Amino acid sequence: MLSIAVSKGRLLDSFIEILEKSQYPCAVLQEETRKLVVESPQAGLRFILAKPADVPTYVEYGAADLGVVGKDTLAESQKNVAELVDLKYGRCTMIVAVPEALGIKDVAQLDFNSRVASKYPHIATEFFHNRGIQVEVIPLHGSIELGPLIGLSEAIVDITETGRTLVENGLMIIDEIMESTSRLVANRVSLKVKRTEINRLVQAIEGVL
Repeated sequence: MLSIAVSKGRLLDSFIEILEKSQYPCAVLQEETRKLVVESPQAGLRFILAKPADVPTYVEYGAADLGVVGKDTLAESQKNVAELVDLKYGRCTMIVAVPEALGIKDVAQLDFNSRVASKYPHIATEFFHNRGIQVEVIPLHGSIELGPLIGLSEAIVDITETGRTLVENGLMIIDEIMESTSRLVANRVSLKVKRTEINRLVQAIEGVL
């Protein structure tokens, strides 16, 4: 049985749809339950219901053979896992944004040691470092847009789908870092030990996509 770490929420619905079309029945995932591990013997799959940020960890350490995680979370985690398939849903863009009132049009215009709030401190630090821009990255876990609104930071690095929340809070995008979609990743040992089962699943999913 293959174990897959997934997070609950609307993105899970898209993965369920892909699995069902791939002939891997997983109605068990749609049932109301407080269980954190659920099995679909018919599909030969065990699902570990985890927080999105924990999925790469479960996969890297072999607690799960596979995982479904956003490219943004995957890049931030820096975990040693194998990326198998771009599932092509949950599309969003990681951006740099500042208050419109600052009149800044480019990241190079940020003052020396400007503070940047982000849920993605590793990605943000690397982005500015690669451009030779000295900033102080402040890790946050809640509403990142609050940073500039209350004077905590001059800029933010965050993900956005439509940009509407940014506009409503007086923020303007001045750069894009990366596009993110959901990815199927694998534990590197599982790839060898359970190669047949994993390849069968991957081929079925790719056929649907």
